[in-house]
Parts: sequence; structure tokens; C-alpha cells
Amino acid sequence: MSTTFEIKHYRNLTLDEFHDIISLRIEIFSVEQEVFYNDLDGYDKNCHHVICKDNEGEIIGTARLLPPKLKYPKSSFGRVVIKKTERGIGLGHEMVKVMNNFLLTEYPDAGIKISAMLYLNDFYESHGYLRTSDVYPDCGIDHIDMEYSI
Repeated sequence: MSTTFEIKHYRNLTLDEFHDIISLRIEIFSVEQEVFYNDLDGYDKNCHHVICKDNEGEIIGTARLLPPKLKYPKSSFGRVVIKKTERGIGLGHEMVKVMNNFLLTEYPDAGIKISAMLYLNDFYESHGYLRTSDVYPDCGIDHIDMEYSI
């Protein structure tokens, strides 16, 4: 299967794209992970969004890219999801590379800080992130802060 990655600012998303992004986030976070929170937290309108589509044009992965000073002093990414049926084939690794490249190019002096689920520590470390906090709960799931170090 071939996939494509695209990055668009919120204001350039089509209604269908934004609908499908939110639908996928709800499918993963609320239904699969049984986490109930306000997904539409006001940040989306000020972010770029990564869209990963399969060869039929279906959105199978997404994330949002936050500019510096929106959530943290550094740039960031979050709301990273990959459709359950598409996991295990390397899309997560590709997505992190795409996100790092965008943030380091767009905001070269800002650095990157993320809030990561604890179980993803090794995954993000493999992409140059280092843990910078103790474990803390976020919506009932253990998280840690991490910062890009390369």
C-alpha cells in the first residue's frame, strides 16, 4: 500500500478533511482508548495538521503541529493517531520524521517539546527525544514530557 503525507494549516483544510481528522481522533482516543476529554480545545485553529492518506484517499493518520508559544515556549506536536488497521507497518516512524522535519524547518530556533504517553518513551527516544519530566496522569493515562535533542 502506498501512503502520502501532506501538511496543511487549519484554514486550508477542506471541511471533509477536518471532519475526517476529528472522526479518526475520536475513533482512537475516545472509543479505542476510552478517554473522554474535550478534543476540540481551541488549538486546532492555530495549527498545521499532518494528513496521511492511503492510496484510496482515506485519512489513516493525522497529527497537529503547534507553533512555539501556543501550548509551550517550544514548538510541539500532538493528537498523533494512526488508524488501528494501519499500525505496525512503520507509519508512526514516518509521521515523526515528517513532523520533526516540518517543525525544525518552520521554527528552527524554537526546539520541540511533546507530552508523550509513557509507553511510547522508547519509540520517541528512537527519534531523538529525551524524557524531561516525571510521570504524570493526563486523562487517566501516564504521560511524560520529552524534548527533541538532536
